[in-house]
Amino acid sequence: MCRWLVYSGMPVLLDDVLYQPAHSLIDQSLRSRMGVETTNGDGFGIGWYAPGIDTPAVFRDTGPAWNNRNLREIAGHVRSPLFFAHIRATTGTAVQQTNSHPFRHGRWLWMHNGAIAEFDRLRRDLCLAVDPALYSCIEGSTDSEVMFFLALTFGLDKDPPGAVARMAGLVERVGRTHGVEFPLQMTVAVSDGERVWAFRHSSEATSRTLFYSTRMSTLRELYPDVAFLRGLSEETRLVVSEPLGDLPGAWNEVPESSYGVLQPAGDVLHHFEPQDV
Repeated sequence: MCRWLVYSGMPVLLDDVLYQPAHSLIDQSLRSRMGVETTNGDGFGIGWYAPGIDTPAVFRDTGPAWNNRNLREIAGHVRSPLFFAHIRATTGTAVQQTNSHPFRHGRWLWMHNGAIAEFDRLRRDLCLAVDPALYSCIEGSTDSEVMFFLALTFGLDKDPPGAVARMAGLVERVGRTHGVEFPLQMTVAVSDGERVWAFRHSSEATSRTLFYSTRMSTLRELYPDVAFLRGLSEETRLVVSEPLGDLPGAWNEVPESSYGVLQPAGDVLHHFEPQDV
């Protein structure tokens, strides 16, 4: 499987989040505590939004994140108010640049941890459900990218939660038609540059781990001596596959079968259920 994080808040150097925490995403690429695999070295990627630019930038590579000099260089010089980062452990598809997350289409970023069970058997039926106008935009061979383009097909631009629910419903229906008992395992993050949606769901109701950070004002009260917290705005949030450190009270588990929205109007948490199409 994989590990990922989303940062949303005041602009910060990517380095502050990717490298500096005690159990940073880069550390997790070698020593994951909660993932299916301890090592996540089958590629990585970052995607970030910059003020005044409609589409996000993406940098992806096939090697491990822990020793990539270009990633370290970019992280030390790029500031962003909203960025994605992902380290990959393949579930069977090739290690190639087009299979590294996050995936981009227009203003949208998407990344995933999990798998479509027996994807090789389900791939054809799922791909046939992708809008023909979008199909040629699929560059890689992963189940994650097909999930993204199914969500785009089902109306991601207008209704992100509904589009992801319809995508999940199709995957589960097609999987069970092919005799797959538990077709879908997913934690997904998707953003349009203004808001972030994060989903946690699996067909067997034992989903991969996902956490969100406690409000900054609460953390500053708990840890007044932590200098890094003093510099962050109140709207700063992180969503992560596993916590970036061991500060008690800093991390909250996203409930099973739910999704959260990070947005300027205030964060919300909702129940998630696949919808058949």
